[in-house]
Amino acid sequence: MKFRPCIDIHNGKVKQIVGGSLTDVQDQAQENFVSEQDAAFYARLYKDAGIRGGHVILLNSQDSPYYEATKAQAMLALAAYQGGLQIGGGVSPDNAGEYLKAGASHVIVTSYVFKDGKISWEKLEQMEQAAGKEHLVLDLSCRKKGDSYYIVTDRWQKFTEVPVTLETMEKLGSYCDEFLVHAVDVEGKAHGVETELAALLSEYTGRPVTYAGGVGSMKDIEDLRTYGKGRLDVTVGSALDLFGGTIPFTELVKL
Repeated sequence: MKFRPCIDIHNGKVKQIVGGSLTDVQDQAQENFVSEQDAAFYARLYKDAGIRGGHVILLNSQDSPYYEATKAQAMLALAAYQGGLQIGGGVSPDNAGEYLKAGASHVIVTSYVFKDGKISWEKLEQMEQAAGKEHLVLDLSCRKKGDSYYIVTDRWQKFTEVPVTLETMEKLGSYCDEFLVHAVDVEGKAHGVETELAALLSEYTGRPVTYAGGVGSMKDIEDLRTYGKGRLDVTVGSALDLFGGTIPFTELVKL
């Protein structure tokens, strides 16, 4: 298990939000923390700590009036930590090269590949060709419906028909270098991890998998280690002391 830091950017500011509250309507979200520092500050912090593989997420849609300010912050982060950060949020074959050239190690993709509720294998191949498999992370952020977890898109608001299963991950794993999975129903709430999801993800061993969502204490980290069988990396957002929480950054660096 490794710690993967994050820089979430919304309306041009580094923030921590409640994941399920994010909406394109007037670019609203329930905020846990709004930083006075810019994205480059956090990128330098992660660089100085020697932590690689964190992710920068643009939380505004491309038609938002805040999008350019949000993108500008993301670019500052990439410039501050060349080759050390991944980037996601509105990534497509049209802009993947721009982000990689700007210093991203990987681009993270969800909505472009999962269209109209299904996997578009054609678009996945386009994405792989544009970024290169070794630079591609597939975001399987999901919410539970019935007894299963389903991938959600469009800032986590739309359910697809694609379940998060071992079979799904094995098929998709041949196109990418890593997976990132947000447990959206607990994202930003710091009330505990989705142990059922962690156990499910632990069965897949083909590519690195990073889990995000619900971590509120070091006990939650240990729960994730247990249910994830030590195979999952972890992202901590709202509970991190850098973002107003109580988990010391210095402790997570030791993972």
